[in-house]
Amino acid sequence: MTDTPMNETPMNETPTRDTIARRTVLVATGATAVTLAVGAAASGTSTAPTTDTAPVAAAAVCTLTKEMTEGPYYLDGQYVRADITEGKTGFPLKLALTVVDDDTCATISNALVEIWHCDALGEYSGYVGNNGHNEPDSGTFLRGGVLTDSGGVARITTVYPGWYRGRCVHIHVKVHVGVTLTADGSFTGGTELHTGQLFFDETVTAKVGALSPYSANTVTRTTLAQDGIYDDGGAASGLLTLTALGSSPSAGYSGTLTLGVER
Repeated sequence: MTDTPMNETPMNETPTRDTIARRTVLVATGATAVTLAVGAAASGTSTAPTTDTAPVAAAAVCTLTKEMTEGPYYLDGQYVRADITEGKTGFPLKLALTVVDDDTCATISNALVEIWHCDALGEYSGYVGNNGHNEPDSGTFLRGGVLTDSGGVARITTVYPGWYRGRCVHIHVKVHVGVTLTADGSFTGGTELHTGQLFFDETVTAKVGALSPYSANTVTRTTLAQDGIYDDGGAASGLLTLTALGSSPSAGYSGTLTLGVER
């Protein structure tokens, strides 16, 4: 699946598959959430909900959603690492992405959650210049991923993304299982279970975009409502739950979401 190249209109980009063979589910996660006793619900037994302060499956109903387009900027063989910033300027973003089995809502450990996104000026590593800004290109900045821990959580440190022409602010994400870590810090093999995108609250993005270094982005920003990929489905469509890390946008944000996949 690919986005439209930058010399065309990304607003027209759509997934190439109308029917998705494997289902995926995204359910919102918060610092404190109500979890479902799935087995009891399936058997018709009445069970009181319990509270859980860990970022795990947090909705009484798993909401199914289609996968979203991979885009034109994916690069194979990226690093397995918890911090993908490589010194890029921008406001801190601490992601906690939980992977669950969509049939049971049980968390999945040792799944590789891989992300990639543009920098404050809307440039992707390996493709710098496509958004009209000149800067050094390592080919690896703002790319990478980590294995989920025993609770199914992947914690990744990055920066709040910028934007490029025709697309709202977003992060691309893949979930793999069964990968082999390599000596050079990357990974190989495994099975890809999910390809999607993560989105950001428009009010928060507007505050971030008004400040440096984001304000130096010369491309007109596309909003969530104008985007051709985001379908206004909230968490079910990849909208992150954002929490401010301080009193100013420059202090950064934490972002949580639970990604459910069909194994």
